[in-house]
Amino acid sequence: MITVAIIGCAGYAGQETLDRVLLHPGLKAVALGSNSQAGKPPWALDPRLQGRDLPTFVRNDEALASGAELIFLCLGHDESVAVDIPSTAVVVDLSGGHRLKDAALYEQWYGWKHPHPERLANWAYAVPELQPPTGRLVANPGCYAVASLYALAPLKELVVPGSVVIDAKSGMTGAGKSLKASSHAGFVLDNFSAYKVGSHQHAPEIGALVGFPVCFVPHLLPIRRGLLATVYAHAPNGGVREAIEAAYADAPAVRVLPAGVNPELARVQHTDMAEIAVFEDRATGRAIVCCAIDNLGKGAAGNAVQNANLALGLEQTLGLRLSGVTV
Repeated sequence: MITVAIIGCAGYAGQETLDRVLLHPGLKAVALGSNSQAGKPPWALDPRLQGRDLPTFVRNDEALASGAELIFLCLGHDESVAVDIPSTAVVVDLSGGHRLKDAALYEQWYGWKHPHPERLANWAYAVPELQPPTGRLVANPGCYAVASLYALAPLKELVVPGSVVIDAKSGMTGAGKSLKASSHAGFVLDNFSAYKVGSHQHAPEIGALVGFPVCFVPHLLPIRRGLLATVYAHAPNGGVREAIEAAYADAPAVRVLPAGVNPELARVQHTDMAEIAVFEDRATGRAIVCCAIDNLGKGAAGNAVQNANLALGLEQTLGLRLSGVTV
């Protein structure tokens, strides 16, 4: 069994990662890091963990020093970049702290100066089906970037770059568990809002992988989980559906829907599947590609475990939740 430490295990991404680790036949959690839960049993976080073979919560620095062979960093961006990474473990960082190669972009898009720009080249930005991990340090993509890239990346040679517009909508858990005014029930419920218009930090991730900048606008849905990204682009020579189907022909965690079938969040919530639909706008001829994911599953923990499997040479779907309720 490969030993695992989850740093920041009490947050949404940490809890979801632990769920996949418990499902995984080849992984064993030996350290659960949480500064807020240190000293407490795992079932203090969730009663369903009572009776499971899990260690007591410890502080994050203690979990990092546990000697685990695989480490998941489920911390905030600024906390993740401050971590002293063990020299031999495979590490998957679910934050944005190591996603961008150019340190200057952190000041532009995240609003802070990266404290360790010399380390960025050591991290591999990895989207399992599009750009598998190389090396032992893996930068997991952001949730909006995941859905947008699954819809856009196979088309990067077909579309006119300046024509690409991405409209994306996510549930409130995408903002994490920390309290903030924009995630209070009084703001979210019975409301629908755009935010960080033209300035969201996932935009440069998308642009880096496809090779050109994109116009990206995120929105907050009044639901707990689920994310739908819609890509609009001009593809003058067609071939959009063929490119999407070819890209994911052998992808066990991406479902390309038949023509005319619309994506739905209900089918991907609580799973690690992506669901893609391809359309053409009748009035303008623009290509429209939609991708639905669970922002905490395929958009975070699911891809993190899939990336870890690939980095460790394991079957990529081990530990993943690939289907929900089917009726």
